Amino acid sequence: MVSIIFYFQVHQPFRLKNYNFFDIGKDTLYFDDVKNREVLLKVAQKCYLPTNKLLLSLIKQHEGRFKLSFSITGTVIEQFKEYAPEVLDSFKALVDTGCVEILSETFYHSLAFLYSKSEFIEQVLAHKELIRKEFSYETKTFRNTELIYNNALARTVNDLGFKTILAEGADHVMDWRSPNYLYSPKDCPEMTLLTKNYQLSDDIAFRFSNQSWEGYPLTSEKFAGWTHQFAGNGDVINLFMDYETFGEHQWKDTGIFNFLEHLPSSILRHSDFQFLMPHEAGDQYSSVGELDVHHFISWADEERDLSAWRSNPLQFHAFQRIYALEQHVMKSQDIELIHMWRLLQTSDHFYYMCTKFAADGDVHKYFSPYGSPYDAYIAFQNVLADFETRVANKVVSYCG
Repeated sequence: MVSIIFYFQVHQPFRLKNYNFFDIGKDTLYFDDVKNREVLLKVAQKCYLPTNKLLLSLIKQHEGRFKLSFSITGTVIEQFKEYAPEVLDSFKALVDTGCVEILSETFYHSLAFLYSKSEFIEQVLAHKELIRKEFSYETKTFRNTELIYNNALARTVNDLGFKTILAEGADHVMDWRSPNYLYSPKDCPEMTLLTKNYQLSDDIAFRFSNQSWEGYPLTSEKFAGWTHQFAGNGDVINLFMDYETFGEHQWKDTGIFNFLEHLPSSILRHSDFQFLMPHEAGDQYSSVGELDVHHFISWADEERDLSAWRSNPLQFHAFQRIYALEQHVMKSQDIELIHMWRLLQTSDHFYYMCTKFAADGDVHKYFSPYGSPYDAYIAFQNVLADFETRVANKVVSYCG
């Protein structure tokens, strides 16, 4: 029996304003509330609400045989609550079916593990508590920001009690191995490691509407046929992608919703296929071996490494400056400042500073609210200049 494991990332950052030098010392409202509300409501109407409605219908139609999973960041949940509570309710309705798993990650969709293990743990525990509070759901599976992963991360997550973890099935890591089997992280034999089948995932997420692609047009029957080829030659097919694929990255008029509507029945026509949630995989299959990942991998860009966030001096300087504030921010004991500091850790701020060109550069530009990576860096640095002063004043006041 081969299992299809669907995982969708749901995330929106709190985008910064075009904060300039003359705002320093005068304006403590760093985030573009108008832009954040506009984007959230647009994506809610194009993706979250219609796709959630369709998925709920599919779960009922297939009487529990269709299953999937989400990671929903703390930052997007905060925006749901502020701008579109009906979206949060629609996710809760999906979870209530028992056919949807919610995954843990960092609350602020940060790269904290790279800079502060203690901060990383705090954000993971905060996210776990948020999911418990909002969904009455106890998370069992971990997925790090942008599928960033290595051996050390897996050991830390294992120590936090998670039994399943997701990672990118990068070629330079998998080598001759197939992503269509379960693995164990190095030195964590009791953990289940699921690796993304990026070829099939990207056929949906990136190539679906590309008319020059040899697989165009992609129908549910064609895609199901591709998965069915793995019958007897794999245990799991891990399809991991941004949830915004449906209706936002791939617009409605591309046929993406029609594709999704018919995909479960097309796949289930083969009697040896089923859908599973990530935490169920370890109960049905055994690991075929240990996967040793020394260097960080991710699901971003062609390199599938950290270069989307750490490939130029702008990004390195911004990271160094924000994490240098950790002890001072914590010493302030100011809940608002701590929350603000963590919002500034969100990976998107650094992603916008990426200076890559070609196809990867086009993707970065698509997501960025700035005219250039340099504009993103300048706005971030100006915000930090004001924020550092606020933190210093608060620490002096607290210590005094």
